Amino acid sequence: MSTFILAFVFFLVMVAAMAIGYLLQKKTISGSCGGLGALGIDKACDCPEPCDRKKAREEREAQRQEKLKAWEKDRII
Repeated sequence: MSTFILAFVFFLVMVAAMAIGYLLQKKTISGSCGGLGALGIDKACDCPEPCDRKKAREEREAQRQEKLKAWEKDRII
């Protein structure tokens, strides 16, 4: 049982040290391999045509952008 407690405390100390290091460096978390851009892939899905859900999401975003532009144009201040 003491081995388990010792291992648990060790891992807690390591996680705490990593958390403190992250907070002090103020860096964003990033992958070590460079992500999809390093492989020459522009997007996560290489489908020739987007699926229906993505089309609907893009349509909603386009409508939202139009509303924001209209709001900015009609803004008093």
